[in-house]
Order: sequence, then C-alpha cells, then structure tokens
Amino acid sequence: MGSLDSFRSEVRDWLAEHCPEEIRVGVRERLSRTRFDEWVRTLGTRGWAAPGWPTEYGGGGLDREHRAVLSQEMRAIKAVPPAGFGLSMLGPTLLDLGTDDQKQRHLPPICRHELIWCQGYSEPGAGSDLASLQTRAVLEGDEYVVTGQKIWTTGAPHADWIFCLVRTDPDAPKHEGISFLLFPMKQEGVKVSPIRLIDGTEHFAQVFFDGARASTSDVVGPVNGGWTVAKRLLQHERGVANPEGRAAGAGKKKGLIDLAREHLGVRDGKLDDPALRERIAQYEMDSQAFGLTMKRAAEEASVGQTERQIASMSKFLWSELGKREQDLAMQVLGSRGLGWRGEGFEDTELARTKRWLITRADSIWGGTSEIQRNIIAKRVLMIPE
Repeated sequence: MGSLDSFRSEVRDWLAEHCPEEIRVGVRERLSRTRFDEWVRTLGTRGWAAPGWPTEYGGGGLDREHRAVLSQEMRAIKAVPPAGFGLSMLGPTLLDLGTDDQKQRHLPPICRHELIWCQGYSEPGAGSDLASLQTRAVLEGDEYVVTGQKIWTTGAPHADWIFCLVRTDPDAPKHEGISFLLFPMKQEGVKVSPIRLIDGTEHFAQVFFDGARASTSDVVGPVNGGWTVAKRLLQHERGVANPEGRAAGAGKKKGLIDLAREHLGVRDGKLDDPALRERIAQYEMDSQAFGLTMKRAAEEASVGQTERQIASMSKFLWSELGKREQDLAMQVLGSRGLGWRGEGFEDTELARTKRWLITRADSIWGGTSEIQRNIIAKRVLMIPE
C-alpha cells in the first residue's frame, strides 16, 4: 500500500487531475444530481467511493490510516464526499451479513455508483414502532410477491433498487416474521408518489407495492430473521455522522463564531450579548467533545472494542447538536434569517434558512431522539422498565 507520505502525494496528484473546480464546493446540495453522480462514479474508478471495502467488491482496500489521508486531502480542497444509501447503509450491512453471492452481485455496482438504492422501512402505521410494519411478501416458487406501502422513502423517485422490510410470517410476534428483502424499483407492481416539501424539493415519496417481485436469493439474513438485519443497518445509518459531519456544522460557509462577528456587535473581541456568547461557547465545546468522542469510537471500532450502542448515542447527539447550531445561526442572523427566495438576501442566508428547516427532521429520521433515549436507557445505562 506504500507509505502515507507517498500515498498523500498520489491522492493530491489524482485529485488535481480528476476533481474539477465545480466539485470543490464542500457540500452536495450545491451540485446538480447529474454532476454529483458523475463525480462519485469517477471516485469509483479508483475504488475511492468505498475506500475501506475489499478490492474484490470494487472498494479501495485501504486501511484506517490511508483512508484518513484520503479524507484529509479531499477536505483540503472541499471536494464533495461520496454518499448514498448503498455506500453508507446497505453496503456495510451486506459486508457484515450478506452471502458471497449477494456481495458479488450488489457491492461492485454500489462502488461504481451504477445503481441508486432507497430504504423501505417506515409505513403510515409503522414509524418509530417499526416492527408494526404490514407490507407483506408471499412466497411463490423462487420469488416473493410484495404488497403494501412505504412512506418517507428518501430518494425513491430516482432509485433503481430498494432494501425493504417485509412481513413474511403474519402469524409470528411482531418482531419476528420480518424479512429483509432486496428488489428492483423499476418493475410492474411498484408505484412511486413523490412528497413535495415546503422548500419545493421532492426527496421523499410514498411507495406502493402491488405484486412487486423479489428473488429468494435476495433475502439478506434468514427468512423471518430480518429484524436483526434491520437493526444492524440502523447502526450503520445512525453512525454515519462523524466529527466532520453534520453535527459539527460541516458544509456551512461560516462557523457560528465568524457569523456572529459579522452580524452582531463585538467589543474587545467579544460579542456584546453575553447570553448569546455563552450559548455559542457551550455549543462549540459540546461539538468539539462530540467530535473527539466519535474519533475515539472509530479508533476503538478498528480493533473491535466499541459497543454497538454507540450508534444510538451518536445519532442522538449529532441530531440535537445540529438543531442547536442552526437555532443559534437563526438567532444571530435575526431578520436576515427569514429569507426564502427572491431579492434582498444573500445566497448563504437563504441556504441557512432552508438548512434550519431541514434540521427539524434530524431528530426524527433514522430513529427519533425519544427512541434513542430509550435505547440508551435500556441497553447502555441498564435502567429497568
């Protein structure tokens, strides 16, 4: 693999040649979908869309130190990092629990960004109480026939495949009789109805299944044992935040301190408002503490020492920190944070308003903060019910 210094030089040279200026914007939201997809496919040619995955499945085969160098060099030029449900959730779950056949068929296309995945978990009557799901899958020969409905399915309008929780034994207790199934979205029996959000985007959708078909070879884990697979995937979903991630305010053009200095009165290097000054200082300390905790957790995970419940603590903390950060930004901006569209506001101010609204959902998706508190209380603190 070579020394870290030589690898760093290799990464810099490759990025200089292959990472165009329009990719060096720091956050995905500032790219078109087409441009982002092209960039991830370019990374995939080197295995760097999934740098830690084995090379036999299209990954980069890099150890933790070399992955850190790659991440550092990409951040240094604000290259937008690769993302997607395949890379962050399904892929790691298949590496943990998938069959050799499933890994060979599904992981290389994920690394090459050839297929877009979406997640079929929530239903109109099964959100936080996910095990109450009612979408059915009935075995017919070597296929399952799927009937039911999912909601708040991120990316469904553009997805090629879905990883989906289905009920394969309706007579079993609700946490049993569930299977984890993979199947294509572009087939008869799948209807996608986008949900338009307040900002005009359609990231979410309702998905209706009426005779959709899935191969028995695409059941991940045992039939009727999908709840264990689902929990493993949620650990990956809730653990995707990192010290440079959303909790630490990544992607914002200015940090809170710089933003406050620009928009508020400053005297002797301090904000005039002592209460706001204290709130910002507390946020910055908490954010730094969270980043250090996640760094330690990553180091422990590399040697198999981290408890998997860290995912619930991570998800709870970064989502709440993200909301605090955006609340403070709105307080700093005052009336400048009320812009939605049109003249009179800078692009960064309009982006802040939308970011503030988006963070309202951070404590809901991937398991609500209330659910995370319950998990931490029961499984970490061992508080009896």
